[in-house]
Amino acid sequence: MFKNEDEQNRYLIYKYLQDVGFSEEATIDMIIKHSSNLFGYHGLAYQLGKMSLEFFCMYFLQDIFLPKEDNAAAPIAKVHEEIWQDIQESIVGDGNNQIGRILPRGTGKSAFGTFAATIWAHAYKFKIYTLICSDIGTTAEKFIKDIKDTFLENKYIEKAFGKLLDDKNKRYICNATQLEFTNKTFIEAISSGSPMRGRKYGNNRPDLIILDDYQSEDDVRTESAREKKWKKFSDDVKYAVQKAVVRNGKTVKKGTTLIALGTLQHKECFYSRLLKQPTWKFKIEKGVLIDDFVNEEDEKINGLDHYFSTGLWAEFKNILFNFKNKNHLEDAKEFYWQHESEMQYPLLWKEFWDCLDYALSYYENPTSFKQEVQSDVDSIGEKWFKTVATELRKEIETHKFIKTMLCVDPASTSKGTSDYSAYLVGSLGDNNLKYARKAELAKINARTDFDKYIGHMIKLLLEYHEIRTVYIEKNTFNGADANQLELKINKNFILKSRNIKIINESQRKNKDDKISTIIPFMNKGQIIFAEEDEDFTEQILEFRGQKFSVHDDAPDVTAEFANRIENVKRSSSMEPVVVNGLY
Repeated sequence: MFKNEDEQNRYLIYKYLQDVGFSEEATIDMIIKHSSNLFGYHGLAYQLGKMSLEFFCMYFLQDIFLPKEDNAAAPIAKVHEEIWQDIQESIVGDGNNQIGRILPRGTGKSAFGTFAATIWAHAYKFKIYTLICSDIGTTAEKFIKDIKDTFLENKYIEKAFGKLLDDKNKRYICNATQLEFTNKTFIEAISSGSPMRGRKYGNNRPDLIILDDYQSEDDVRTESAREKKWKKFSDDVKYAVQKAVVRNGKTVKKGTTLIALGTLQHKECFYSRLLKQPTWKFKIEKGVLIDDFVNEEDEKINGLDHYFSTGLWAEFKNILFNFKNKNHLEDAKEFYWQHESEMQYPLLWKEFWDCLDYALSYYENPTSFKQEVQSDVDSIGEKWFKTVATELRKEIETHKFIKTMLCVDPASTSKGTSDYSAYLVGSLGDNNLKYARKAELAKINARTDFDKYIGHMIKLLLEYHEIRTVYIEKNTFNGADANQLELKINKNFILKSRNIKIINESQRKNKDDKISTIIPFMNKGQIIFAEEDEDFTEQILEFRGQKFSVHDDAPDVTAEFANRIENVKRSSSMEPVVVNGLY
């Protein structure tokens, strides 16, 4: 479109002068008037950038935001223009001083929000002290590194602003978490666990605070963790902000601007609570622009679930989940390409995102997709697994297996909900698929029927002679069952020469986190069960997370199998080996 970069940059000035309110005639006159200094020190580009954050990003940060032959930038979407406008109004205009955006993963909230806003605010000295807060310190440090590299290497900024960051001059602070600029402004990045209160640069408290992915998974996991996170912020921010200076009813200096950018993770998570505050102005975006609706029976229907289970997408889904077809994924993609124009749907960032990619992500884990992409926390508590791939047991046994193990999760309480022990004989096939050759919920309470519990393991070891590894959860018996199994194996003429390795490890990882790792593999049919083991697979399909499920034995032991089988090795010793450790 443009012959060279200079022509492109001139067009940007021409376009954005009109966007900020100048007529075409006034725009041309201004460009002619400043023709000797369009892009130089405090030239026309500098002046226009002060009036428009969007122009600042598209010209001064063009290597990041403007698609060119020598970069990987994607065309910006309307949502990005709106983010920049809201931030500009909050920092220098009449907008609310506490604004937030709930955005889908992959929208570029850190680049378009945190990164762009911070650089703009400090280049023009709109803000003196910016505090960037994120869930962990390494993320905070990355923000500082990216901002530092931009100020040191960006030729457009240095030409128009001069040298704003001098990392060689020891008079200025320049380290992994703090940057002090030659225009006497300061940026600091901290983790959400660090206090905001008490921080100052000279006499200035932070006058721009950005909460970018301010919460971690640990902050969301339990009710007490969520409450602790909210209380810490509420108590902390009161003593961290700079109050507005008002004289004779007129604001002489704006107070601290707070910007919150994140993703909803729970109905009572930090961002869910923040957006309900009357003093904050929030906007919630969803990635797929399909709305819920009420049907003829006056029932509320999730629009996304309905869309992806009707019409051409229903046909696509049937092909995708036909696990008897080894080429089900390739065939589903081919079906999409044959009907591509008819299978398009509106996306928040249509200039960059792909309908096929997002549909596949939805089918892999609908609940996670609705949370991460649709900002829909109502889906929390829904069933995690939408399908279970099955074959007849005799069909499964026709495959060639590379590794085989037995995984056991003992039931050990007197409660009615814990009277089943889960046993799973699983193998890795030479086709790289995982097979639960026998998965059962045996009505054995390991604490009251200990011998029967051990005996069932022996029975399975004899039935499946390929088993070389047994995993037993250690939390229940602290190794006593593993020791008894070892003794039983050594007393059995057939088993004692099998070199069976017993792994007996405590579960320390959150169970929901562990089970969530197998969702995409389950929904893509990469873990296959026997049709006969219906009770077991039914429990998997009913799982909604620990908090919302009566039973979790089947999905838990399946996750152990799926995550461990890749690392199974045969021991060289002829005696059973017990491995104790922490998982």
